[in-house]
Amino acid sequence: MANIQLYLKQTITYQVFIMIAKHLKEFMETFGNIAYQLWQVLKYLFSLQINIKQVMEQASRFAVDSLPITLSIVAMTAIILAMQVAPELVKQGGKDYIGLLVALTMVREIGVIMSGFAIISMIGSSQASELATMRVTDQIDAMKVLKVSPFKYLFLPRVLAGAIMMPFVVIISSTFGILAGGITSMISAKDVTWLCYISSVWQGLYIRDINIMLLKAACFGGCISLISSSCGYDAKGGAKGVGIATTKAVVWSFVAIVILDAIFAAAFYF
Repeated sequence: MANIQLYLKQTITYQVFIMIAKHLKEFMETFGNIAYQLWQVLKYLFSLQINIKQVMEQASRFAVDSLPITLSIVAMTAIILAMQVAPELVKQGGKDYIGLLVALTMVREIGVIMSGFAIISMIGSSQASELATMRVTDQIDAMKVLKVSPFKYLFLPRVLAGAIMMPFVVIISSTFGILAGGITSMISAKDVTWLCYISSVWQGLYIRDINIMLLKAACFGGCISLISSSCGYDAKGGAKGVGIATTKAVVWSFVAIVILDAIFAAAFYF
């Protein structure tokens, strides 16, 4: 019997099963921790125990510091889109729809998603590594000894700043992307004027699309800050644990905003 058990443990099927079970357990633990920490954040939020100074500091970091890289990524995406789409639409006699296509794509998807990716890479990873360093150096334990809630002091300002500032970042980056797409369209396609492009932008772009974009951006911003802070808060194992927590925060944030984007698309556009 012992030989059979030893043989089974050496099989690929058993090893794959153990790997899946390990990742599933890790997923459930992480998801549970994030849900609990969200509840704690909401508890302090609804009781209005908010430190405005800390929220402003995190808001400046979330929006101002990340704006250059966000504008660069969104603008380059819009330029690539316009560069490929504009000449083809002109060939098919659809030059009056170039601005409409670029604007809808930017407002509904690219502006929010690319801004989220940029903020995850820059701000989310920074938040995760900051809290992970505090965890492995026992600073968070010291806060608890002093009767200071980490959820009120560390989580709430970051989550609130992310939810508030992300819509502003998305508005600026999407506008910048639409303008960059227009300039690219005029350069890459014949007979496309600035007036023609701007006029077509408003043909199918409605206030409803902008409102959905802002709501989605607020959810993305809060989600990124919550997941990044959660992964950093649960770090363990010294310097190696800081790296693992930062990587985990980036991966989870990417997956979360893609899932949220699919939920928004199904809820409002399906």
